[in-house]
Amino acid sequence: MDNKTVNITQEQIDLQYSFMAQMREKTRSFFEEKGRMPKAHVLTFGCQQNEADSEYIAGMAAEMGYTLTEDATEADLIVVNTCAVREHAELRALSITGQFKHLKKVNPELKIGICGCMVTQEHRKDDIKNKYPYVDFLFGTNMLWRFPEILLESFKKKKRLFYFDHSADNIWEGLPVERKSEFKAWISVMYGCNNFCSYCVVPYVRGRERSRDPKEILNQIKELAEKGYKEFTLLGQNVNSYGKDLCIDYDFSDLLTDICKIDGDFWVRFMTSHPKDASKKLIDTISREDKIVKHLHLPFQAGNDRVLKLMNRKYDSKGYFELVSYAKEKIPSVGLTSDVIVGFPTETDEEFEDTLKMLKKVEFDSVYSFIYSPRKDTPAAAMEGQIPDEVKKARFSKLLEVQNSITKDLNTEYVGKTIKVLIEGKSKSDCEKYTGRNDKNRLVHIDGDDSLVGKFCRVKIDRADTFAMYGTVID
Repeated sequence: MDNKTVNITQEQIDLQYSFMAQMREKTRSFFEEKGRMPKAHVLTFGCQQNEADSEYIAGMAAEMGYTLTEDATEADLIVVNTCAVREHAELRALSITGQFKHLKKVNPELKIGICGCMVTQEHRKDDIKNKYPYVDFLFGTNMLWRFPEILLESFKKKKRLFYFDHSADNIWEGLPVERKSEFKAWISVMYGCNNFCSYCVVPYVRGRERSRDPKEILNQIKELAEKGYKEFTLLGQNVNSYGKDLCIDYDFSDLLTDICKIDGDFWVRFMTSHPKDASKKLIDTISREDKIVKHLHLPFQAGNDRVLKLMNRKYDSKGYFELVSYAKEKIPSVGLTSDVIVGFPTETDEEFEDTLKMLKKVEFDSVYSFIYSPRKDTPAAAMEGQIPDEVKKARFSKLLEVQNSITKDLNTEYVGKTIKVLIEGKSKSDCEKYTGRNDKNRLVHIDGDDSLVGKFCRVKIDRADTFAMYGTVID
């Protein structure tokens, strides 16, 4: 897999805008006769990169004359943006897409499309072609920028369309975006992955690493900062590789430094960092710059070196621990989070204990833990020694028990302290509370009202439990 990077030209983007204009005229004339405006529903599964992609899909839909809706039953256009990292996400996407069949019967003019990582896999693409005949179009991750063209063709040709191109990986700029938040923004700084971890499909469905032009990124953030945005999360499958393909002496730490020079009162977050490419320069930059949150998400995946080698992670447990130790030394009270996979093929009970030892040794604020899920056509799926489900589940429960105890102890240390929190909105777990996060990415619940949403507040922590802290706004 050695695709070249293709920069989509301004002329090609302009052509997509012409397709948007044609669609806008088509939807206006068609729905005027019905006495209403057309509505679009964009449903997203998976990671923050998918969330960011969906904001562009929503932006293009709005430019084509659609009003966005959260209710699929009232939509005239449904786009499902899918994930392929775990089988559970794929099955959920397919299940919900199956429920849209009856909507098509009620509204035969409804257009249904599926895009994203899942449909970039040949076997899933074939499944949908054969088993979901009411789905009008599919397009892969490389085809997102051609969404207006695909939708217009679907209306013109009245037949199912399948848009995929695995020959090149592209970079595009200048498409409309409909951001879900008025104060938080996802900013993709690069796409794709070169790491080929043995359990992961991302390089196959997202392509090879390619970085956006730093000028484009800086201009995008500057415009949003001028509008009052308070938080920017920089996205990439491995942000620490940013700039390697640009043939200029400019890396991710340099990008962070330049972002911090932009005027405004805002935080900068980023994910995900691969440990093999995380540098002391990056940690020094986080320590030096006030606008960068003091939170480092650094997936270690397993605490045993033999398992790490099987995973093709390209670092060992000693090197990982030295890196986080340096982060703790340079950034007092740094918030450390990680990803962990439980039940990787051939992992023994003793090797799993090495993972528990890493949790206790580092004392992560929290971890995103996953039961290993075989992904078709990845090396790990073909390995002998697949772990029985009951063993994986038992290990998973043990890991949660250990980490939850650590998390609660760390949260309890905040009781009585006053911290800076960005209030994000109503709590999903407690409708009486509002919720936000501090610069260590810890969840904080408060009593408040809508006037606090999108603002930084000083919050005194009154109590803490495993999954959140509770406090009182004092300023």
